[in-house]
Amino acid sequence: MNMIARRMFIVLSVAAFWAVLLVSPVSANAAPLQPGGPLPDFKLPIPEHSADKEYLGLTTSGAFTIAQIKAQVVIIEILSMYCPYCQREAPEVNRLYEIIENNADLKSKIKLVGIGAGNTPFEVQVFKGKYSVPFPVFSDEDFTLHKAFGEVRTPFFIGVRINDDGSHRVFYAKLGGIEGAESFVKLMLRLSGLEQEKKP
Repeated sequence: MNMIARRMFIVLSVAAFWAVLLVSPVSANAAPLQPGGPLPDFKLPIPEHSADKEYLGLTTSGAFTIAQIKAQVVIIEILSMYCPYCQREAPEVNRLYEIIENNADLKSKIKLVGIGAGNTPFEVQVFKGKYSVPFPVFSDEDFTLHKAFGEVRTPFFIGVRINDDGSHRVFYAKLGGIEGAESFVKLMLRLSGLEQEKKP
């Protein structure tokens, strides 16, 4: 093998090595969240803004779990300020919030929160300001929560049903947009069981 061929072999070998790394999971244990079980164990900082705190039904300071939110269903959006799909989806997610908040029966039962994967608190606030996001969005600057969720791509939506005893289960976990705010509300009601509870 001459010098040129040897160099080409080395270059191609290195390129193949990095290609394997880039398409392989970062962690062998990482698996996208699936419906049927509880959320990973994590806490979020209680919002400083009184409006956000009131929206979530929190009265203390420190940290809280999703199960402590005063709601029967919590919809979590895993997003990123730099994700073009999250940016495009923001107006429809805002409509989702408005539909729920404008319904006297639903506003006390369903709440939305966002988690900015890899985003600093400043970046989260920039995203909220630019797209007029009305619900609380939390920073996950070091990707800790993102890893716990299985390093999902964004946007990723999670539906969590919270029971009266504080237990909870994931009933929805899916990558991509909500495909229409009205239909998504109906889907959340059906999959969470709230639709059946409304019937006499």
